[in-house]
Amino acid sequence: MRRTLHGLRRRAQSRAIRAVRRSPFFPRSMVDRLGDDAALPGGRLDGRVIVFFPGPPDQLYQLLPWLPTLAEVDAALGVAIVCQDSRVAAALRERTGVRVVTFARYGALDGVIARSDVALALYVGHASANFECLRFASLLHAYIGHGDSDKGVSASNQLKAYDAVFAPGQAAVDRVRARLMRFDAERRCVVVGQPVTLSAPPGEARPAGDRPTVLYAPTWEGAQPSVAYSSVLTHGVALVEALLADGRYRVLYRPHPLIGVTSGEYAGANAAVLAAVRAAGADHRVIAADDEPLEASFARADVLVSDVSAVATAWLPSLRPLVVTAPAGPASVTADSGMLARVRRLPPDEAADAPAVVAAQLADEGGRAVLEELVAYYLSPYWPDRSAERFVAVCREYVEERDRLRTALVQAGATGT
Repeated sequence: MRRTLHGLRRRAQSRAIRAVRRSPFFPRSMVDRLGDDAALPGGRLDGRVIVFFPGPPDQLYQLLPWLPTLAEVDAALGVAIVCQDSRVAAALRERTGVRVVTFARYGALDGVIARSDVALALYVGHASANFECLRFASLLHAYIGHGDSDKGVSASNQLKAYDAVFAPGQAAVDRVRARLMRFDAERRCVVVGQPVTLSAPPGEARPAGDRPTVLYAPTWEGAQPSVAYSSVLTHGVALVEALLADGRYRVLYRPHPLIGVTSGEYAGANAAVLAAVRAAGADHRVIAADDEPLEASFARADVLVSDVSAVATAWLPSLRPLVVTAPAGPASVTADSGMLARVRRLPPDEAADAPAVVAAQLADEGGRAVLEELVAYYLSPYWPDRSAERFVAVCREYVEERDRLRTALVQAGATGT
């Protein structure tokens, strides 16, 4: 009887936990761990490639830009996106025909990998849960990231966990070589182009005499001081209010979706900027990340003001003026590969001078040549027309290499995953 009661309590607790995790109020920053485990007993994955994405919904922005490229990999090699959150899986299934599976239990993934012929695992971020997949010795593992930037994390020691780093261009390889000890960048970094780097299209034609548009697109505050690049707290209000008061510019504000998740101060500063732009009239606009793709926001803008982030790299092909803020905190670590030394920087004490800074950049005829050089260095010879083709080809090369290596190990008596 005691065992029966104990079993009933456990089942009731399990049902209660699942009910909480299914609630619309369950935090988007936490993984709900509601999986397809029960639907996959004895199951397998038919493709040769998986994308391991253990993040919650508020990190989905890291994966979404990859979906068109992953569809091409799927057509060539077969792909499954492996999640740990049912809400993430549901959102992905609405956007892609690539297979999406969720695993709540670590052991379920273990069994499926053992029964499948997956050869290559791809990762778009440095989640600590990546190690639940990195442990599989039957696969090769490659970090592909979610946009290239001069943030310190782009040259993180975490890159050593992967067999390969798929680099957008030579700038990324040089950045890693210059900053990581005991890491053979030439051997482990492979330039693939950057299929997710957006080509900022030509700006929308303005009527004669119409005001130029400034897009302010700051990043989030980061989880620790070394990656605190966001300008929202140190620049945001002064910068936006100065641009609005000046009257020469139309202002678009596109904040990073995670601003304020770790800091009430940043959340408050973001709210103040939002209020200022919304109160300024219909000519000015707040653009949420879900409102439109980043390239659509780029198309509206004549000048970008951003932080040290992948947004700045994605803007480079527009060849239009770029201003990158300088973080106020001395603890923030950048990994400049050339961009930060060659574009206009905006320290906090110059935020209120933004109208004059923007005017000077618009008038600088030499700025275009600098951006052309940076495009060639950051985005590789494969970008833009051959990036997806190159990415698929590199994935195929690693699948074939894994097969050769795995065959040799099995013949030598190696077993297991």
